[in-house]
Formats: sequence, C-alpha cells, structure tokens
Amino acid sequence: MKKTAIIYSFNAKKSAKIAERIKETFDDDAVEMVNAEDLSEEKFLAYDQIIMGVPTWFDGELPNYWDEFVPALEDLDLKGKKIALFGLGDQEGYPENFLDGVGIMAGILEDCGAELVGFTSVEGYTFERSRARRGDQFLGLAIDYENQGSMNKERIAAWVEQLRKSFE
Repeated sequence: MKKTAIIYSFNAKKSAKIAERIKETFDDDAVEMVNAEDLSEEKFLAYDQIIMGVPTWFDGELPNYWDEFVPALEDLDLKGKKIALFGLGDQEGYPENFLDGVGIMAGILEDCGAELVGFTSVEGYTFERSRARRGDQFLGLAIDYENQGSMNKERIAAWVEQLRKSFE
C-alpha cells in the first residue's frame, strides 16, 4: 500500500477510538497515525493517501484544530492525493447539521484537487440535513457514537474494505 496516514486529534477521545479501530482493521504497519493538532503542510503532503477524522462541533462547525489548518490547506495542490473522511456527529441531538464537518472539509479538499474516496450510504441514519450528504451518500464514513455505537465495528470494517480497493 502507498504511504498512508490517519490524521485525527489525539486529544479527541471518540475520534481517537474510531481512528485506532480503523488502523486495527487495516492491519497494516504502513498506515501511520498523525496528530492533526501538530500537522504541517509538509507532513500533510508527505502521504499519498490520507484518512482524516473530522468530527462536527457545536452547530455544524469544524473543530478548532482543523479550522486553524484550513488556510494552509487551501494553498496546497492536492492533485493525485486520495483522501477518505470519517466524521463523528449526533443525528438525534443535532439533526439539522449531522456530519457537517465532513461536508465542509470535503468541499475544501475537492477545491484543492484531492480525490475523495470512501463514500457511504445515508441509509440507517435519521437526520434533517447534512452538508456531508451528496445524493444518497455521505462523503465519508458517518459515525454516531452516542446513538449507534453498536454499529461502529461493522461500519468501520465495511468502510476499510472499500478503502483497500480505492487505495490500490
């Protein structure tokens, strides 16, 4: 597999658990864990394939660590990079902006030329709106830790299998 990173905040406990599960499921030592809070442009560009953990904060916002990296990200040429997103959200508590962080980040990455991979079905989720929705799919893996935590393992396994094919 090409040089691959899972980038997420090491301080976000739920994102960290999901990132660790993704790495375990890949079962590949070539997949590196990178702290989003210590990210530089050079580090970001060092990987051919990137998996990004993008939880939605508050009423549909990016977490501070991603929000602070966006100006640098917007100046990067990401053509040739394959990027998959996983996001955490609460479809019952915030149904009007479920997984918006993923949608915001997806737009930025596409504008920079990245190829997004790892879309998943909206089936099985109940929400009003999501910036992460494109047709009948999310622009990444949707995790609702609070309301559907029992489905995480199965969803991650299916998503990682899809990424293996996309990352070939």
